[in-house]
Amino acid sequence: MVVQGIKQMIVDGTLKPGAKLPIEKDLGESLGVSRGPLREAVRALSIMGVLETRQGDGTYVTTLDSSLLLAPMGFVVDLQNHGGAHHLHAVRRMLETEAAALAASRITPEALQAAGAALDRAEAELASGGEPDHEAIIDSDIAFHRLIAEASGNPVLEALIEALSGRTVRGRLWRSISQTGADETTHAEHRAILDALAARDADRARARMAAHLFAVEDYLRDVPPA
Repeated sequence: MVVQGIKQMIVDGTLKPGAKLPIEKDLGESLGVSRGPLREAVRALSIMGVLETRQGDGTYVTTLDSSLLLAPMGFVVDLQNHGGAHHLHAVRRMLETEAAALAASRITPEALQAAGAALDRAEAELASGGEPDHEAIIDSDIAFHRLIAEASGNPVLEALIEALSGRTVRGRLWRSISQTGADETTHAEHRAILDALAARDADRARARMAAHLFAVEDYLRDVPPA
């Protein structure tokens, strides 16, 4: 299989991240295939985020970053998400609770400060008087959770969370708009998570994240269908 042949060249270091593939004729000869199957394999690997074709310059191995390689998973999730947003969110919860526990021992002072700043922005919006900017609050929510995923120190876990989290934004925004007190409750839960991270308490960080996401998950059961 041509795809497997190119993959093996990457695995054994013949082709490194960022490397340019040999010209089509040479690569085809080394893999023992004709031009047609080779081009199909290159297209498939490009869709998967493994290769990148640059107009007029050739084909290159990408950085092979986990977030890039796992990005297509979001498309698969969209196709399989027949049971409602809460099923998707349940998987997100399983991942993010462990990310919080890992982050408790690994998060840097700079990341803690950035997470606190994200919550400060949400708090300022809530205290502004009148109807808050719900999209701005959700943006702060996303930034806060993303910082924790990054702080877990596991790029695969981070990429999985990113792929799933984006699919829950609609439900989170709907809750922010429609449920009285939801923004204030979420903010308090976020502060409790941040306090646990600052205390380097992995068990408490896991528990606080789980409690927060269970509450969101319960609400998402009632989100109207798209």
